[in-house]
Amino acid sequence: MLSAGGASEYQHFLPLTKPFVRLWRSQTLTDRNVLDDKLNLVVAGLLLATTIIFCFWGLGTIDREQTTLFLVAAGFGLFMAFSIGANDVANSFGTSVGAGTLTMRQALVIAAVFEVSGAVLAGGAVTETIRKGIVDLGPLSVSSGVDPLDFVHIMLSALLSAALWLTLATSRGWPISTTHSIIGGIVGSSLTLGALSLSLTDASSLINWDQIVLIGASWILSPLLGGSASFIVYGQIKRHVLTYNSKVRARLEDIDRSRAEEMKAHQTRFAELPLEVRTLTTAAIARDAALASTLTDDTPRPALFESRLFKNLQKLKADEEDIESHKALTVMVPIIAAAGSSILTAMLLFKGLKNTDVSFSTFDGLLVVSMVSALVWVATMILARSMRTIALDRATFVLFSWMQVFTAAGFAFSHGSNDIANAIGPFAAILDVLQSGEIASETVVPPAAMISFGVAMVGGLWFLGRDVIYTVGTQLTKMHPASGFSAELSAASVVLVASTFGLPVSSTHILVGAILGIGIVNRSTNWQLMKPIALAWIVTLPMTTLLSAVIFVLLPLAL
Repeated sequence: MLSAGGASEYQHFLPLTKPFVRLWRSQTLTDRNVLDDKLNLVVAGLLLATTIIFCFWGLGTIDREQTTLFLVAAGFGLFMAFSIGANDVANSFGTSVGAGTLTMRQALVIAAVFEVSGAVLAGGAVTETIRKGIVDLGPLSVSSGVDPLDFVHIMLSALLSAALWLTLATSRGWPISTTHSIIGGIVGSSLTLGALSLSLTDASSLINWDQIVLIGASWILSPLLGGSASFIVYGQIKRHVLTYNSKVRARLEDIDRSRAEEMKAHQTRFAELPLEVRTLTTAAIARDAALASTLTDDTPRPALFESRLFKNLQKLKADEEDIESHKALTVMVPIIAAAGSSILTAMLLFKGLKNTDVSFSTFDGLLVVSMVSALVWVATMILARSMRTIALDRATFVLFSWMQVFTAAGFAFSHGSNDIANAIGPFAAILDVLQSGEIASETVVPPAAMISFGVAMVGGLWFLGRDVIYTVGTQLTKMHPASGFSAELSAASVVLVASTFGLPVSSTHILVGAILGIGIVNRSTNWQLMKPIALAWIVTLPMTTLLSAVIFVLLPLAL
């Protein structure tokens, strides 16, 4: 090891090393860019290969004269799934990436596994052709009947208008509701068809306006519920864990200062001692050092030592032991983790798997939730205890990072199982019409479509999702693993409760509201950025309605 003087001898060489340091940094940046380019090619290749295989599969299920319509429908549907990935999936992972828990590449891997798994395993074998019962085409059937081709144009217009609006919002970094986007698209094209077939007044009867009012209510209800939940959850975590840790850290720093002062005081005392007393003191310190090396544990024992220095250092060590620096991590965090796992498990059982044949009674579901919670409580407690020797800040970061990874994965699975329907529902309806020539209220979703649309969602996250991740993860408020975990857990809780009671909410709006709740607790909310986001929420429905109406009029001219 170099002494201070030895180190100073090399100071004049430091300017000579700067060009090499810059070269190393530039090479590292170049290596990262090369890796990103390779990953871009991999994701693009996977997306292209999946699309080609899917199109070949689909063309084998329809008549040759329907080829153009199918290819257009596949293109619009995959575009919609891609846009969902860029906005909605990016919104889901924004807190994890912004908090530093996950890198963009790691978020991509988790999204690829859990979003696609949620879509394929729990996305549902059957989907509604008209989302949320928002449109009733019955009046058209009574008058002149609904031409299956007009129905196809309704769905094509809805897909393209929603995808275009989502892409525009994504480019501005605005997280918006994909459900509201596709609903607006269906409303716009349906109203246009009604106006052309009946009259403008009669066309309005096609729309379930009560549902539109509920959507308007969700603009207020969703962020309010999400913000309230995260304000409570993060407020308690900050109070019982983060603030406790801050107080502990301050006391430990005081002890470190006292230890340094004791060492300095010892040097002063030692210098003032007579020579023969110095010899005795040095011998006592040597015996104490030898004794300390033979002790089998770190328990402070001031009475065993004879020198004043070691007695005082042992007393400081006893004070340090009394602080119980990791108490919040070993006691409170396991309870928080168990509560979070119970909410995530319940969300997966009662919401994420609701479209599958797997079903649990309320009692059975509660038993599963209880077992998972107990296992998580024990595992987290063991992990927290094993980290007592790690620095407090580092241990806190690691524990909440692990917890946030699990909440992000659970949220991704639930998102994939539910919101994939915003793209797959209209496409499956189109495919069913092309195959049967009839309009059905429900249609079977081919597994090939689920896989292809899931891959498209992941592609959207990778290529266009960074702006939304940047907004959600860093711009609305500063995030770290504890606050990111709180936001995701709060959003999952509200989604679960709202779906149980049938409340009109948007998962996107809930998560943004949860992030705002974190900012309110920390007094660091970026309300200026929230203004255009809130405006985008409000104009999503009318904007997609207008876009869809225009596309519906122009579409027959192009096909």
